[in-house]
Amino acid sequence: MAAPAYKRILLKLSGEALQGPRQSGIEFDTVGRFCDEIAEVHEMGVEVGVVVGGGNIFRGLKGASEGMDRTQSDAMGMLATVINGLALQDALERRGVATRVMTAIELKQLAEPYIRRRAMRHLERRYVVIFAGGTGNPYFSTDTAAALRAREIRADALLKATKVDGIYDCDPRRNAEARMFEEVTYDQFLAAHLGVMDSTAVTLCRENHMPIHVFKMSPGNIRRVCMGEKMGTTVTRTAG
Repeated sequence: MAAPAYKRILLKLSGEALQGPRQSGIEFDTVGRFCDEIAEVHEMGVEVGVVVGGGNIFRGLKGASEGMDRTQSDAMGMLATVINGLALQDALERRGVATRVMTAIELKQLAEPYIRRRAMRHLERRYVVIFAGGTGNPYFSTDTAAALRAREIRADALLKATKVDGIYDCDPRRNAEARMFEEVTYDQFLAAHLGVMDSTAVTLCRENHMPIHVFKMSPGNIRRVCMGEKMGTTVTRTAG
């Protein structure tokens, strides 16, 4: 069997992905399918870090749009990511995968505080490390947290699993003529305001030459990306 293209990855999962067909909350069959995918990649020898969002439970921006103080609202959103992280940990450990949850906000009874060197040791010892609590600061998305953690743990690539096949020139749900990019540069992404990831996250990846893979969260796709197969859209310094 060919060796994986990446030794260490940071996988970004949205909170909405964990709700499955529900309108909100956690759908545990869906969580289990995601964890089957993660366990498969881990078994291949890839070191895996995961950043999970909290939008299936509470989204900071939505609270702020309804009159909440943005800092307070974002704090609630960060707590929601911890709930999702604990759900992922439980599902992974039931599959025999050693796991650690590390949070950017202190919750001693539930998870370890995020310490970069400790996270690196966990990865080297073959734990899947789930990074919860975003960056620990308001006004920053979990996309930015993913880009930050990817750089801090020296990941080879940032993988973002989404509900769509990749990055399009416009919303494919609204425009049947939307065209998907196989490759795009950081500068092209930022100039065209392509969405999917926020500009702060993409800028951080650009400054640190961190490749981004955006692809649909379908069975086998994480493995395919880790093996170097063309999947979804790749964002790098130079395209095509």
